[in-house]
Amino acid sequence: MKMFRIVTCVILTVLMLLPCVTMGVGASSAYQTYTYDINGEALYSPDAYTALKSVDSDYMGLDIALDNPSDMVVDAEKNVYLADTGNNRIVVLDRYYKLKFIISEFTNGQGVPDSLSLPQGVFVSEANTTNPKTIWVCDTASNRIVVFNEYGEFQRIIEEPESKLFDDDATYKPVAMAVDEYNRLYVVSSTTYQGIIVMTEQGEFTGFIGAQAVSLSPWEVLWRRFQTKEQREASSDVISAEFNNIALGPNKGIYVTTSNIDEKDVEGAISSMDGTYSPVKLLNTSGEEVMRRNGFWAPLGEIDYSTKETDAITGVSTIIDVAMGPEDTWSIIDEKRSRVYTYDLDGNLLFAFGDTGAMLGNIGSIEAVTYQGTNMLLLDKANRSITVFQRTEYGDLLLQAIAAENNQEFDLAINLWTEVLKRNANFDAAYVGIGQAMYRNKDYANSLVYFESAYDTANWSDSYKEIRKQWMSDYFLVLLLIIVAVIAVVMFFFKIMGKINKAAATSGKKRHFGHEIAYGFHLIFHPFDGFWDLKHEKRGSIRGGVFFILLAIATFYYQAIGQGYLLNVGLSYSSIMAQVLGVLVPLLLFVLSNWCLTTLFDGEGSFKDVFIATSYSLAPIPLLVIPATIYSNFCISTEVDIISFIGTLAFLWLGILVFFGTMVTHDYSMGKNVITVLGTVVGMVFIMFIAVLFTTLIGKIVGLVTNIVTEIQYRM
Repeated sequence: MKMFRIVTCVILTVLMLLPCVTMGVGASSAYQTYTYDINGEALYSPDAYTALKSVDSDYMGLDIALDNPSDMVVDAEKNVYLADTGNNRIVVLDRYYKLKFIISEFTNGQGVPDSLSLPQGVFVSEANTTNPKTIWVCDTASNRIVVFNEYGEFQRIIEEPESKLFDDDATYKPVAMAVDEYNRLYVVSSTTYQGIIVMTEQGEFTGFIGAQAVSLSPWEVLWRRFQTKEQREASSDVISAEFNNIALGPNKGIYVTTSNIDEKDVEGAISSMDGTYSPVKLLNTSGEEVMRRNGFWAPLGEIDYSTKETDAITGVSTIIDVAMGPEDTWSIIDEKRSRVYTYDLDGNLLFAFGDTGAMLGNIGSIEAVTYQGTNMLLLDKANRSITVFQRTEYGDLLLQAIAAENNQEFDLAINLWTEVLKRNANFDAAYVGIGQAMYRNKDYANSLVYFESAYDTANWSDSYKEIRKQWMSDYFLVLLLIIVAVIAVVMFFFKIMGKINKAAATSGKKRHFGHEIAYGFHLIFHPFDGFWDLKHEKRGSIRGGVFFILLAIATFYYQAIGQGYLLNVGLSYSSIMAQVLGVLVPLLLFVLSNWCLTTLFDGEGSFKDVFIATSYSLAPIPLLVIPATIYSNFCISTEVDIISFIGTLAFLWLGILVFFGTMVTHDYSMGKNVITVLGTVVGMVFIMFIAVLFTTLIGKIVGLVTNIVTEIQYRM
């Protein structure tokens, strides 16, 4: 009886836990949602969309299953339109994904029976004041566009456009299209490289827009100089890439995609934020590229494309479709990975998800993306089905926050972005959103904190510019006095240095350490006379050289720890030892290499002379680097180049002094000194190689001796 009770309890416990186990399996996601940080590393986030169901041909109510479906759109009533290419038809579904009607055969304008032939694109224009709701079909194999009304009844045919701008052997293959509010037709032809074809609603050709740029290697550029005009025009190297899809964007813009761009050009576009070779663009009606790229990375799909994948999928994304979402968000799909990437209007990645596999939510071969209210639909060409994704509470919060920003409800936006951060603390776009809302509320000081959290230097600079502007307005006289005082101090300093140097040169007395230091500030402006007197008049010394070395080390250490945010976004700091090595190693290598070389080529300078001359050449470093570092704490992004220029100028000045110091110290001609300096650099490399080799050898010897001693101890 006791055993029976034990067994019964075990069985009941298992039965109680079984639903929990089943729920866990059913709730597991078939994909991981993520974004990217400033370093290009994936940051996992909650799902913005979850798979609701898969809609196949049986569910739709089709007698003949879908065959090679290639396009999908949704109208204002949430009806779904599928380009069922393999079956030569357009399938129209209601909002519940049940069949409404099929467009396949029709009687054309001449009263002759006609039919679609491999249609690859479909578009629905909503009713407006001048035109009713219309279905536009890219009848690809028949080289035409066929127009139907909202009930699938034939209206007219738009034949292949005619223009002298088309090549004589050009083939018109419409695969995608869009129609704007003015009934202008934007047609993507798979064999047309001049750009998007623009036509009137009657089919009259008006021009091309947005032709893709072509990159040429230096060799190709040189070779084309020797080609004839006919050869250049016939060269396939300068043919633009064809577009493959299109969607209407915000403010009368047009999103276009292409997958026929060289991978290296796409890699460059990802990091440079340049849209020239981008596989997805936002064009205005004139064909100009107007996409905002304000995120960490250009909105081109996968960023960690070389190391992230574990299933041998590498390389940049292959973009084949684009769709507009709510609140000016937009999504692109990657054919390689069956993945969706969604961005806001500024180009910030909101979320990415998707993968191949057999679970619900996986896509065998992604072909198209579109939005249906709060749902996202993905067309699976391999499985000949539609996967319906439902927006989650997290996704709703994202869109509500973006909507609040778009509606200029900044306090609400701050609250909503804060709620987003509670669910996803790694979401940098939320920090940016809060910072932007605070900026628009003129809360500039607090906005800096959020922009720093997201490493958003552009917006940080805008906020700090307003703070600085207010500070300069409030303390203008103080600032003016500070500038005058700094100029006066600098002038007084060099005046004092000049008096000290003049007195030291004429007094005939023994020069002390102060004289040797002051001489360094004379030498930097008078290198020829300065280095001559440094050697022959003994105006400098080893202790003076050591002083300037220590001053340079202190300067670089201050630069490492004292730079402003814009020049040290990651807030990384190096140690004093790193600065010591950074100054001493190249200096001593140069001195040793130069002395060794010049001893063989009649150089008149000793090792001591070379060391002193090189050390004194460091004198300009603190004069430029310290003010630039101080200024970096008050600059904005447009002024960072000024600080970089000052730093470059300091090293250029150092290089000039080292060059002329070497020439004067060894009494070389200009030509001989150039050869000597180049030889010194080669010698530095050789010395480093010998040092590394020697260090490695010593390490191996120590390891060998250690092993021998260990072995002896073990055996004893």
